[in-house]
Amino acid sequence: MLDIRELREHPREMEARLKTRDPSISLAPLFELDDARRKLISEVEELKAEKNRGSLEVAARKKAGRSADDLLGRLGEISTRASKLDEDLRNTERRMDDLVSRLPNLPHSSVPVGTKDEKVILRTFGERRDPGFTVRHHLEIGEEKGLLDFRRAAAIAGAKFPMYVGRGALLEFALIQFMIAHHARRGYTPVFPPFVANAESFYVSSQFPKFADEVYAIEKDGLFLNPTAESLLVNLHRGETLALEELPKKYVAYTPCFRREAGGYGEGERGLIRIHQFNKVELFKFTTPETSYAEQDSLIEDAESVLQALGMHYRVALLTTEDMAQQATKTVDLEVYLPGQGRYYEVSSCSNCETFQARRGNIRYRPTPKDKPVFVHTLNGSGVATSRLMAAILENNQRKDGTIEVPEPLRSFVGCDTL
Repeated sequence: MLDIRELREHPREMEARLKTRDPSISLAPLFELDDARRKLISEVEELKAEKNRGSLEVAARKKAGRSADDLLGRLGEISTRASKLDEDLRNTERRMDDLVSRLPNLPHSSVPVGTKDEKVILRTFGERRDPGFTVRHHLEIGEEKGLLDFRRAAAIAGAKFPMYVGRGALLEFALIQFMIAHHARRGYTPVFPPFVANAESFYVSSQFPKFADEVYAIEKDGLFLNPTAESLLVNLHRGETLALEELPKKYVAYTPCFRREAGGYGEGERGLIRIHQFNKVELFKFTTPETSYAEQDSLIEDAESVLQALGMHYRVALLTTEDMAQQATKTVDLEVYLPGQGRYYEVSSCSNCETFQARRGNIRYRPTPKDKPVFVHTLNGSGVATSRLMAAILENNQRKDGTIEVPEPLRSFVGCDTL
């Protein structure tokens, strides 16, 4: 969430920067409510001052043995009016909070202005493999080999839910176990969190209120299925004040992720590309403002190290202003190449959110024991999502004889070299 004081102090600059993220954004409704709020506060304070003066006069009259009936009637009217204005003030502040909570984060100065189709490719790793034969789509070869079973998954849960079978299930588990151990060795504390969260947790992560319709709800219990472990991990220190020596705090977690809006259903979305349920290993950091961009660089390197260890060809892309998630101020994506479709797909999104989430969750630290607490910066990144990585393995590691090579780091988990 943005600081309302900063919006008030620099309205034109703030609106101009926000419009680079969404040209339809206007701060005028917010400032209209803010003006109304200020007038209500002034009127309420004036009424309360009048009530205090009247109460003193009533006491003086009673002490002098004089009637105060006329004043008591007036004080009753003031109390009724003040109560009504207090309620109007609370409603106005709720409307303001809702408007501010729907605004995106301000983009970092290094983020290019543009649409999602204008991302900047920073670098690539490795080369596209030329196997000398036509690579089959991961869904076709996965179902033929009994590694994937979308038909039976659909009978159980509906369309766009995957099911991994046999060595396909072993390979999926292998990816999760490998990545958790890999990141733990790189200094991240493993976390195995709940797979559901309450509304407050999703508000802190910025999933609510803007994207509430995209989340699976357990209405009876007031809980929601996790769309990304970022929503859970950001709440680990909600309401806490951390010591400087504790930072950065680095966490890695595995969760299944559930998303109602799975996008299109065209040829490019078949199989594991865009589904309602997928597995993900998530990286999360709490840092000081001074170190957060260096920590974002190392976060990207940590996510890249997984792809490098698995021998994946990928590219690194800097997202433009209109392509970032609401809470992000700067995002870098890692995209693997799928030869069965001849295109790249994102498998990791590494974002710096600065104080946006920390402000919602009141997560602070003290620069020194004598300093006032200030907000931390939060960072998140997939380390990585398994579904598209599984698709990349099934397509990139095909051999001419129809077998699929298992990446070397996963072989001990899967129990074989080829599928």
